[in-house]
Amino acid sequence: MQRFGVGGFRTLGLASAMLLALATGSTQASEGDILSGHPVAVGNGLARVVVTQDTGGIPTSIAVVLTADALEGLPEPQPDQKAWLYLLPLPEGVSPTGYDHVLLDWNPAGHIPDGVYSVPHFDMHFYLISDAERQAITFLGPDREQQLAPPDALLVPAGYVVPPESAVEHMGVHGIDPAGHEFHGQPFTHTFIYGYHGGRLIFVEPMVSLDFLHSRPDVTMPVKTPARYSLSGYYPTQYRVSFDPAHDEYHIELLGLSHFDPELQTVQQ
Repeated sequence: MQRFGVGGFRTLGLASAMLLALATGSTQASEGDILSGHPVAVGNGLARVVVTQDTGGIPTSIAVVLTADALEGLPEPQPDQKAWLYLLPLPEGVSPTGYDHVLLDWNPAGHIPDGVYSVPHFDMHFYLISDAERQAITFLGPDREQQLAPPDALLVPAGYVVPPESAVEHMGVHGIDPAGHEFHGQPFTHTFIYGYHGGRLIFVEPMVSLDFLHSRPDVTMPVKTPARYSLSGYYPTQYRVSFDPAHDEYHIELLGLSHFDPELQTVQQ
């Protein structure tokens, strides 16, 4: 959700065999195509975006996939840097999903609110705007009030709040669910965030703790959805956090995807 200091992108530095094994490409499956984005080095492993399409090219799953060793060798917090950012591209040749890229944040000491999200965890921002637009986001200067403009209530799921103090440079303002277990005396494991800027909904964001991933879970959770969205795309009604022992990988997936058409202002199941 929130980062501290200036993030940096890691470069690929793993053995060529690993890169070849996870190189961009697609495989044919009974439900259609499974397409993988270019792998990016994270920790001692790799992260990539994987999109599953049906035979008509409609996405059925959009996921961040982490190799098991990506959870090892991760950066420790530094005095001038509390979060590390990894830009994950979508697969080449994928049918339009509405998403432009995923910004994966590693937060070794967590972030605010203190005592809630202050544990090591990953934030996975699925952006519906370009990386250039994202990097131009700022809450400084004379346009601050406009950039902090609260979203229309129809863009916010019932029960969510969008506190202005959750604004992060080059990222957005965060919509949070106070009903989450982490706000009620339980340790944070996973949650789902919405992101806004200038009154628009610009990203969706699963957050998952490192400890929860290490437990090798397989949970599918409902996503609270708003009445409408700002931009055309396929939006989740569920998300899944799971471990695939056959491939030694963790999957954080957007599922139950419904298409929103901003011209018609309708969500199509």
